Amino acid sequence: MNFVAVFFAGCFFCNCIPHLAHGLAGAPFPSPFAKPSGVGDSSPLVNFLWGLFNVLVGAALLSRQPVPVGFNPLFLTLIAGALALGAPLSIHFGKVRQRRLATRIPGPNHRPDRSGP
Repeated sequence: MNFVAVFFAGCFFCNCIPHLAHGLAGAPFPSPFAKPSGVGDSSPLVNFLWGLFNVLVGAALLSRQPVPVGFNPLFLTLIAGALALGAPLSIHFGKVRQRRLATRIPGPNHRPDRSGP
């Protein structure tokens, strides 16, 4: 099996997880189709479909030869693909969440409006 295909299969399988999880939970999540791409939220349906597409591409890349689980070059290449995509994306989306929280949470000197009934 081509190590490049296995590497990218790891990338696609890693990327399917957050999109499927948010889509199935009915929660919005950033996707390549959002505005701005990778920062704005896409609908749960878009995320589910994008996650499913990632599963199908990952499976298609591995369809010619199975990758045995264990300490072997093919499995380590699959894990390397997941790490290569997962680590930078976790940092990126952590920053996106921090920016969103910073704009929604009032600062320490904020006084709530008491003009209600």
